[in-house]
Amino acid sequence: MIEEGSRRSKAAVEKRQLFMEMRAQNFDVIRLSTYRTACKLRFVQKRCNLHLVDVWNMIEAFRDNGLNALDHNAEINVSRLETILSSIYYQLNKRLPTTHQINVEQSIGLLLNFMVATYDSDSPGKMTVFSMKTMLATMCGGKIVDKLRYIFSQISDCSGLMVFAKFDQLLREVLKLPTAVFEGPSFGYTEHSLRMCFPQQKKILLNTFLDVLMADPPPQCLVWLPLMHRLANVENVFHPVECSYCRCESMMGFRYRCQQCHSYQLCQSCFWRGHANGPHSNQHQMKEHSSWKSPAKKLSHAISKSLGCVPIGEPPHPMFPEQAERPLEPPHTVILESPSRLDEEHRLIARYAARLAAEAGNSAQQCPPADLGFNFDASKQQRQLIAELENKNREILQEIQRLRLEHEQASQTTPEKAQQNPTLLTELRLLRHRKDELERRMSALQESRRELMVQLEGLMRLLKDEEQKQASQSGGSPHSSPSHVAGCSMPMPIRSTSAGSTPTHTPQDCFSGVGGNVLEAFAQDVPRNLRNDLLVAADSITNTMSSLVKELHSVDDAAEEEESMRNGADRVRAPRH
Repeated sequence: MIEEGSRRSKAAVEKRQLFMEMRAQNFDVIRLSTYRTACKLRFVQKRCNLHLVDVWNMIEAFRDNGLNALDHNAEINVSRLETILSSIYYQLNKRLPTTHQINVEQSIGLLLNFMVATYDSDSPGKMTVFSMKTMLATMCGGKIVDKLRYIFSQISDCSGLMVFAKFDQLLREVLKLPTAVFEGPSFGYTEHSLRMCFPQQKKILLNTFLDVLMADPPPQCLVWLPLMHRLANVENVFHPVECSYCRCESMMGFRYRCQQCHSYQLCQSCFWRGHANGPHSNQHQMKEHSSWKSPAKKLSHAISKSLGCVPIGEPPHPMFPEQAERPLEPPHTVILESPSRLDEEHRLIARYAARLAAEAGNSAQQCPPADLGFNFDASKQQRQLIAELENKNREILQEIQRLRLEHEQASQTTPEKAQQNPTLLTELRLLRHRKDELERRMSALQESRRELMVQLEGLMRLLKDEEQKQASQSGGSPHSSPSHVAGCSMPMPIRSTSAGSTPTHTPQDCFSGVGGNVLEAFAQDVPRNLRNDLLVAADSITNTMSSLVKELHSVDDAAEEEESMRNGADRVRAPRH
């Protein structure tokens, strides 16, 4: 008894906190009770984070907690209700990104105390299954047509017809929500509520039920329900229009246009508070707009409508089959999905429940799947399994983070870290030594090539002088020399590629250090084709230089590759950890 009293006092404190925050929003200044009720319930919905839970996720949570197998009049205590709400919010946080996580404990506390204060007045500390389903299905997020389809499945029989007694019970539970936010005088349950919705006692199928509750206007006792959904849809809608009262240059939310005053428009704040100026009066009929259309769009829409391109009377909801559907939550609900998908779903649920019971060592393994769904031992084993999977998930995330840090550290390796590897340093020193040796060899060959070119230049001049002397002695012209002598001017392009220095040797020692082909060309008395011999000598020198350059380039590439290996040594070794 002491614990029950402390629980109720804590619930009263937290309920007062929620309503104190709601009063701070100053909703009571709204003059129309319909908008006032919808705004208050929308505030409770967002404050408890119920707007983030879709109606289909809510139905799945009902099934996961075994509520589909319980009778609507069965009572559940507060601890069981808290367990159900915990599963709803923890599953929600798993679907949300990490940057948009909610405070689960706070949301559970606010919603739990709001539900207890609203529904457990008849049975303190307890709530019926039907009350809990009705409240959560009404206050969660999602489309209103999906909510009404689910609610109809809860109040219809196996033939797909609405049971009026169950609908009356539904009205009793739903209209407790306006009463909880102090709007009971306007939208509390009365004995005339049922007749407001369905004046004639006739057979009501799903499409008829949707037609009545989604009509414009809907039944008076439920007029706040579709308005609450419209509020959620227009919270971020922008209207580039000036308010005729507060002169605000733009509007957010609803926009209201007078049907009598020309170009008189009010923002939702001014309209809700009953502000008016000029010839406009609060008695004038106002049209509510939830979107903005430019004059050009309005003209094109009017033309399309006049030409028959736009349907005039669009239905407020899609039409559904009239025949009864197979039960989704037997024996109390009607299916909203295809039969093949339902059968597969039931098999999976039954198999999973049986496996949980077997792991827990519970004797309930022989029970039907409907009993296993709400077995407390199986539920405890399921929560333990979820906790273990979450722990493993956290360990995997930590391991990924550790590997990412190691990769970043490896990518930032400095040369000082590479010096810790003696093998790499030894290979690098050997490559540098070989490179220096080849560079010295190349310098020596270049010097030898330069000297050879100088010697060839001297030989060419000596040969020309000898030919001119022979021509003067024989009385001939220098231009009548043999063709092979004239061809000796061909090696001049080779000279242009040399250092271009002048000869430093005398004619007496110009043959010293010259290759065998050149000595052979000038040592014999019989003239030879000096052009070919000199070209052969030049090709030999060029080939030698080319091979040396290629070897130097290969060494340079190897050195550069070794340098990159040295800089990334730790990065290469990181995956081996």
